[in-house]
Amino acid sequence: MSGPSPATRTADKERAARALGRAVECAERGVTSEGVLLCEPEDISELGAAAVRRELDRVMMGEHPDLGLDALLVTGVLEALLPEVKAMVGFGDGEWRHKDVWKHTKQVVLQSVPRIEVRYAALFHDIGKVRTRSISPDGEVHFFGHAEVGARMFDKLERRERLFAADEALRGTVRFLVLHHLRASQYDGKWTPSAVRRFTREMGARLEDLLCLSRADITTKRPEKKRRGIALIDELGEKITQLAAEDAVQPPLPTGVGNEIMLAFSLPPSRLIGDIKRALEAAIDSGEVEPHLEPGEYVEFVRANRARFGLPE
Repeated sequence: MSGPSPATRTADKERAARALGRAVECAERGVTSEGVLLCEPEDISELGAAAVRRELDRVMMGEHPDLGLDALLVTGVLEALLPEVKAMVGFGDGEWRHKDVWKHTKQVVLQSVPRIEVRYAALFHDIGKVRTRSISPDGEVHFFGHAEVGARMFDKLERRERLFAADEALRGTVRFLVLHHLRASQYDGKWTPSAVRRFTREMGARLEDLLCLSRADITTKRPEKKRRGIALIDELGEKITQLAAEDAVQPPLPTGVGNEIMLAFSLPPSRLIGDIKRALEAAIDSGEVEPHLEPGEYVEFVRANRARFGLPE
C-alpha cells in the first residue's frame, strides 16, 4: 500500500504546526486555546523532532506555561507526542484522596524557575505515579518507586521521540532530576554535616537545579505547610553553602594524610593513594569517621579496613 499523498502530508504538517503555534501563543501571551484537533500522532512526526523541540521549548519557557500545556492537551498534541504526560490528566481528581497529578504538574512547571532543565523536569517528574499508585488496606494512597519508574519512562519516551537527541547534557539533567526529585524533600532539619556533604556530592553539578525543582514541587494550598516546606529546602541550601565554605578553608581530610598513608604502608606515590583518599572522603560523608582529625587517626582507620582500601591483609 502506498503511503499518504504529498498533499495529505503537507496538511498534516500544517495542522501540527498550527497546534504547536497555538500552544506557544497561549504560553507566551497568556491567552486561552481553541481546539485544533490532531487526527494521528503522525501529524506531529511530519514536523520532525527538532522543529517540535523548538516550539516545546517556547511553551515550557513562556510566562504562562500552564496555559501552553492546556493548549497542547486540547489540540491533541499532548496525546500524540507525550502520552505519558497525557495519562496524568484527571489522574486522582479527588477519587482516591490524592491531588490531581495533571493540575499539580502544571503548577510545578509554573512555579519553577524559568530554566529549561528545571521546567522539563517539572513536566516529567511525576509521570511514574500513574503506574505506581497503590491503596493500602486503610485507604492510604502510595506511589512507591514512582521516581525510578518515571526515569525509566522518560528513557522510553526519549527513545521514541528523540526530542533531546541533539542535547545529551539536557537529556541527562532532566532524567537525573526526575530520578532524584524527592531527595531534597526528605531533609527534615536533622541531617548531620556528613549527611549534607554526602547529599551535596551525590547531586553534583545538578544540585541547584534539584533544589529549585524541590521548591516548585511544594503545591499545598495550606500556607503554613508551604512556608515550612520551602523554609526547609532553603535551610538545606544554606547548610550546603556553609559547609562548602568551611571545607574550602579546612578540607575534611588534613594536609599530609597521603604522605602518612604512604609511610605507614610503605607505598610509593601512585593512583592507589588518590583512591584511598577518595574512599576516606566517602567514609567521612557517610558518617563512619569524623572530618578534620589528625592524619594518624585516618591511618588507623585505613589499617582497620585494609581490604576495603585495596591493601593486603
